[in-house]
Amino acid sequence: MKAVFEAINGVFSFVGPASDFLWDFPTNFEWYANIPLLGNLSLAIIVLVGSGLFFSFKLGFVQVTHFKRGVKSLTQKKTVATGISPLASFFLSTAMRVGPGNIIGVTGAIAVGGPGALFWMWVSAFFGMATAYMEGTLAQIFKEKKDDEFVGGLPFYGRKLLGNKVWVGVFLSVLYILYALCCLPAQGFNVVSSVGRIAEVVSGNTIASDSIFYYAVGTIVVVLTAMIAFGGIKKVTKWTDKMVPVMAVVYVVTVITLIIINFTRIPFFFSAVFGGAFSPEAVFGGAFGTVLAQGVKRGLMSNEAGQGTITMPAAAADQNHPCEQGVVSSLGVFLDTIVICTLTGFIVVMAHCWLGEGGDAWMALDKLPMFTESIAALTPGTAFNAVMSILVSLCFCLFAYTCLIGMISFSEIVANRISTSKACINTVRILCLFVAAFGILCNIAGLELGNLWAFSDLGNILIVYFNVPIVYVGAKYVFRATKHYKKNDGTPFTSEVIGRDDCTYWDEKAKE
Repeated sequence: MKAVFEAINGVFSFVGPASDFLWDFPTNFEWYANIPLLGNLSLAIIVLVGSGLFFSFKLGFVQVTHFKRGVKSLTQKKTVATGISPLASFFLSTAMRVGPGNIIGVTGAIAVGGPGALFWMWVSAFFGMATAYMEGTLAQIFKEKKDDEFVGGLPFYGRKLLGNKVWVGVFLSVLYILYALCCLPAQGFNVVSSVGRIAEVVSGNTIASDSIFYYAVGTIVVVLTAMIAFGGIKKVTKWTDKMVPVMAVVYVVTVITLIIINFTRIPFFFSAVFGGAFSPEAVFGGAFGTVLAQGVKRGLMSNEAGQGTITMPAAAADQNHPCEQGVVSSLGVFLDTIVICTLTGFIVVMAHCWLGEGGDAWMALDKLPMFTESIAALTPGTAFNAVMSILVSLCFCLFAYTCLIGMISFSEIVANRISTSKACINTVRILCLFVAAFGILCNIAGLELGNLWAFSDLGNILIVYFNVPIVYVGAKYVFRATKHYKKNDGTPFTSEVIGRDDCTYWDEKAKE
């Protein structure tokens, strides 16, 4: 068994270097790196932050002007016959956005780039809200009706915008499924390991990774996931509707409690974050590129704005206008990064465990223990520490599990662009479950397939480089739809509004 794992890990040994090259390009070339200031900005950062800036100005900062309208859309009770409600869509997208990256991503970014990285996460998220608006609106414009559900997202709007060629939709679908398959092992691993962490804190004993306990937990996770996944998108949303509010509220209350207990450290948090982002050494020194790159890279890992990977639940929502869902999509980025990631940052920075003796070792530690180490530093020598560790581990478990079922359900949606047959859909479901189970087996075997997991970073940037250009191709249609949305004159949205003739669902809806 160990030989099999090591062989697989070896096969993917190229992933880490390839991911780093694409994320750092062209800063990894001396001629570019020597350019003052610009030499610190990789193409990935220019594409992500630059696109967010451009879309924000073109849309009149819709992420600010229509923020309240988005919240109102979520709070309105709405009965839907086809698709899912805007709130259910928001919870489903949040299930994917708010994942382990909200803890390990932020912790890792601060460990590598310092507290200043958190500031650049905020910046990338603010402008990323505009990019998410663009993606969510495109997903709605080109969504399709399948029985009592809506299907859509990157493979669907990508195909329509690039000449309605079948192979485009198939390629983008396969790209997302491959991305999900490379992320699922980590999610399966994280679910089981976090349950084990909770059991160890409660029992006070170390539990061997190859014990009956882990086999039992792994089996339960796989069986439960199969029951949810094979129930279709509506059954998935029934679960995410319950889990997302619980994990969000528990995490927010837990962290705010820790912040209140340590309120005297709040000034240090802000001085460290802004000082790390704007000190002369950070701006004009070599550290700036690291701080900025970590902020944008880990921000993307968390909120996924620009990837097109959260467009499937956006398409699944039943809305009165495509732009309504665009605003809801931007709210998802706000909750994920501005709220959840900031709370994580408070704990890590206020504890400042990455400084001083043993600080260097943080770079090599698993990120969840790094985070719980920070909790211990904020609740020293008290029973409160165990309670906080259990609650955070529970949230981490839910973060990972909602990501797991989210990736499987999104893979199912995009599979419809390949074939709508049950055989195709079930094959994708089974493949996803098998890969998630593989990640659980890695945990039981006591192995970490770092090279395989590094594929998530590679998948992130590859999808960005495919999705963002497609969003630019469709930008004029989003701008026209937004103009119609802001006019709010009561006329229905149709293909004619954006100058096309293939928005089939919306044209049929206008005739009803």
